[in-house]
Amino acid sequence: MQASSVWTAPTGTLGRIVAEARQRADALKPREAELARRAADAPPAPAFGGALRARTVQIIAEVKRRSPSKGWINPGISAAEQASAYARGGAAAISVLTEPAHFGGSNEDLAAIRDAVSVPVLKKDFHVHGVQLVEARALGASAALLIARALPPHELAHLAETARQLRLEVVIEVRDKDELQRALDAGASIIGINNRNLETLAIDPATSERLLALVPSSIIAVAESGVSGRLDVERAAARGADAVLVGSSVSAAHDPSTAVANLCGVERVTRDR
Repeated sequence: MQASSVWTAPTGTLGRIVAEARQRADALKPREAELARRAADAPPAPAFGGALRARTVQIIAEVKRRSPSKGWINPGISAAEQASAYARGGAAAISVLTEPAHFGGSNEDLAAIRDAVSVPVLKKDFHVHGVQLVEARALGASAALLIARALPPHELAHLAETARQLRLEVVIEVRDKDELQRALDAGASIIGINNRNLETLAIDPATSERLLALVPSSIIAVAESGVSGRLDVERAAARGADAVLVGSSVSAAHDPSTAVANLCGVERVTRDR
């Protein structure tokens, strides 16, 4: 499998959010030395990838107040309480949106979750500069998200290497074969396959169905978006997912611990590649 298309800057919703993310990164740069000191002093974080290798499909439960596609999901959510409930329900890891304008998240949410749970935490944001990864490590994240569509290939590879030097794992998110190849070229060890097109916000469940089989078995494959019930987890398992990321449904649930527990225990199917 070889990447064939030429990367172009993202458009639509993703393009707007990435532009805003670059502004946030620029504002953060004056603090880079301070953040680097904090990152160097931060204790080792729980292994994110290691938590996703199991006999059953593992659940990454997301703390998510709102989204561009759904609007407000749970505006009054307590990040620490929600994450603790997820962990009690059997979540292998927690994902937390830290993007403020479109998802209602914050770094304070991540810090609160890190203090509340012992499972790994993924900083889910639009990371476009290394200083943001330094910040993620300083905050105690186990991993950070990189979106292949949002970054030119050379920047994707550079940020992946920056994360490795920081002892920070990365989830590289893709939505087609070309992006998958770019993620592999960047040395990805965890790949997220997003059923949602972040430019149009449309969901196509066939995306993960097409791509999961193409992810080498040595790499952890995570199905993202459109997962709300056990049948969705079972479908992802049948295609070879090692884990699923679930956000809106568990964030909106009256009993988030039970909502997560209901998704757990689906047998994983090993991919052939």
